[in-house]
Amino acid sequence: MSSIAQFWDEAIVPSLVDYIRIPAKSPHFDRDWQAHGYIDQAAALAAKWCERHALTGMKLELVRLPGRTPCLFIDVPGTVPGEPVLMYGHLDKQPEMTGWREGLAPWTPVIQDGKLYGRGGADDGYAVFCAIAALKQLHADKRPHRRCVILIECCEESGSFDLPPYLDALAPRIGTPSFVVALDSGCGNYDQLWCTTSLRGLLNGVLTVEVLTEGVHSGDASGVVASSFRIARQLIDRIDDAATGMVKGFQADIPAERLAQAKKAAQVLGEEVWRKFPFVKGMRAMHGDVAELILNRTWRPMLAVTGADGLPTPANAGNVLRPKTQLVLSLRLPPTLDAQAAARKMKATLEADPPYGARVSYEYGQAAKGWNAPATAPWLERAMDESSRRHYGRPAMWMGEGGTIPFMAMLGEKFPQAQFFITGVLGQHSNAHGPNEFLHLDYAKRLTACVADVLTAHAAS
Repeated sequence: MSSIAQFWDEAIVPSLVDYIRIPAKSPHFDRDWQAHGYIDQAAALAAKWCERHALTGMKLELVRLPGRTPCLFIDVPGTVPGEPVLMYGHLDKQPEMTGWREGLAPWTPVIQDGKLYGRGGADDGYAVFCAIAALKQLHADKRPHRRCVILIECCEESGSFDLPPYLDALAPRIGTPSFVVALDSGCGNYDQLWCTTSLRGLLNGVLTVEVLTEGVHSGDASGVVASSFRIARQLIDRIDDAATGMVKGFQADIPAERLAQAKKAAQVLGEEVWRKFPFVKGMRAMHGDVAELILNRTWRPMLAVTGADGLPTPANAGNVLRPKTQLVLSLRLPPTLDAQAAARKMKATLEADPPYGARVSYEYGQAAKGWNAPATAPWLERAMDESSRRHYGRPAMWMGEGGTIPFMAMLGEKFPQAQFFITGVLGQHSNAHGPNEFLHLDYAKRLTACVADVLTAHAAS
């Protein structure tokens, strides 16, 4: 563990600092990503670092399919025979987001209290460095591992739409993995190893309600012309119960094992499940039972309005009945729900029989399927728990995550016999996608040691 920590301090952290400075926003947030070149800069930085710390026999290629974001492909020969390991991460980032506290900024790396602040360090720039460091430690210790293929994409925050062509193009070189390690998930706390058992799907779309061809005086029109915002509220109520926040019509059965895991995680985490969020004074969580909150964020569908158009700022809001309201709807889906079917159902539900004959449309841009892990093999469960106790002093924990990693659903379908070790560093207050994102350095170092241990256990399985 001490050598891993030293390698992190001397070799990884300085490069992560440089990586954070690059505004490598995902294509969904930077339509001109090719012209700006930031994604290419981030990929080149990672590739050069890996070349400097190359392992014996390692092959590295920055693969570029026409019109696609680049993909870093690394092939590390195994020291023992057997089916390969596929290790995954990504280098593209979420946009800046407002609200960074004084002294912090998305593209300005700052280390405070053992945390590296800045956009993308934890989500998910650290992954490629962690993977190489774990393998480097195995070589130093002369511990066995099977052949490892490291795949680092640059389109994950946009739904990984560039990834399937790369998987197809690289399939002969990847082979058939029996084990997948993904380093793009979360952890319930920084005290033990957390293993992700499921991920929700995601349906993003824009609801548009039009009532007029131009705005008119509200004193003249209100009571005659229905407000486009009120109509939007009515339509959303077809999906989302405003009183409870429970979504109607998009549920899935929760497996008994996931119910039990949620209860156990609730016992470990307690009120931190909701206290980690920056509630305003007086605000409370949606449920008083912590286990129910965990199930809400991991298995139940939930709707959020994440953007709007047609609404002037308060300073510019005159007494005008607006002609149109547009709302961006983000619907988190249960892990086992068919995302494409959900998208069709959402469109049909929102567009049917519009109130007052208003012009209503719903156009979805992303329908990403969730993922539910296969039954964990005894060797993997034992290895994760033993490694957690060795490096953190506490047992491993299993819990679903509320976010979406489209790659996992793709791999689950492509390699149904594989075992999965999905983990990450996005713990309490790390705030991926939001302001003040940070990477907990000590946790990442210990996680690297755990990854090494589990790779060795896989070699013996």
